[in-house]
Amino acid sequence: MIKTFSRLLILALALAAMPAMHAAAQEGAGAKTEAPRASTGGAQTLEDILARQRGMKIDDAFRREAVGDPARAAAAAAQLGTLGGASDSEVFRALRYGNADVTVSAKGAAAGVIIQDSGMWWLELRKGPLLEWGGWLLVAMIAVVAVYLAIRGPIRIEGEKTGRTILRFTAIERFSHWLLAGSFILLGLTGLITLFGRVALIPVFGKDFFSGIALASKWIHNNVAWAFIAALVMVFVCWVVHNVPNRADLVWLAKGGGLFSKHVHPPARKFNAGQKIVFWVVIVLGISISASGLSLLFPFEMPMFAKTFEILNALGLPQLVGLGELQTTMTPHEEMQYAQLWHTVIAFVFMAIIIAHIYLGSVGMEGAFESMETGEVDMQWAKEHHSLWYEEVVAEEQAGASRESPATPAE
Repeated sequence: MIKTFSRLLILALALAAMPAMHAAAQEGAGAKTEAPRASTGGAQTLEDILARQRGMKIDDAFRREAVGDPARAAAAAAQLGTLGGASDSEVFRALRYGNADVTVSAKGAAAGVIIQDSGMWWLELRKGPLLEWGGWLLVAMIAVVAVYLAIRGPIRIEGEKTGRTILRFTAIERFSHWLLAGSFILLGLTGLITLFGRVALIPVFGKDFFSGIALASKWIHNNVAWAFIAALVMVFVCWVVHNVPNRADLVWLAKGGGLFSKHVHPPARKFNAGQKIVFWVVIVLGISISASGLSLLFPFEMPMFAKTFEILNALGLPQLVGLGELQTTMTPHEEMQYAQLWHTVIAFVFMAIIIAHIYLGSVGMEGAFESMETGEVDMQWAKEHHSLWYEEVVAEEQAGASRESPATPAE
């Protein structure tokens, strides 16, 4: 009877103690959850290593906390090596995340960045989405031009050609245009070789062949850039006066420029509204791509994105589209990475627009190419596509003829 009573008492005490034991276990588990890397002094655990090997995404934020700080380092007796109070792994993490206090003999802020871990986003974007989206943009524009050609066909001169021509573009205008066009084509081709070489050319031609092509492309790209910038200035000076918008442009736009309908020829001056849009797009994109190109030609000498982001933040534009505050503190390498990405994005948009321009300026419109080949156009072509400009030219010629041959006064 006594034994039975004792066993019941022990069982009752055990049941009464279980809630306390469970709470203690929960508290211990919570502490373990709050500090999963307490046993490793904040370093990665076996679970981190195994997860990385399985290709799982890991939050590396814990590695950035006070890395390389001797004040928070473990005691010397508990380390594999001291190195002034920080282990090798701590020093490496400090270098990787830009927290190390380093001294370099080379001058310039870029020299002090030994490892730029934050540049991985740029590398992934450059070798993935940038190539895919940019490539598909060019393919899409070529497809649009092909469909337009199949449906609309070349825009022919509808009236009977007169055989008489008038001067449309002077020699300096044609030189400026062809210098800009030629340099742009060379820059576009060499840029595409550089960007797509690893995925498109090396598998076909091999690394040795591509190395020579890549070196030549780099030299051409860097030096032809100066011709492009000079031509951009010349084109702007030659044609900016003729590309100021006017009321006739509204009529031209309302009728689609006659590009989608036959027997429709909206009045236009020397440049119609479509040509004016192309002109200003070329000027704006040309200035932008030249600025980012100069930043790449002179590394770390022309940072522009941190300041640009600061201005955009002040205007509230990023917040307006849901991007929040843009980064305004950048390493020199990040500035270069933003410059390279911007340069490439603008180049893809630029090339897509120029593909359409090349089509309309060549096989897409009868008589258009001659204006840039010889500078002369048939008078019937001028009447149909630029009637207001044609009337101005004819009026000027008649006025000049009148001045050269004044009427004889009656006796």
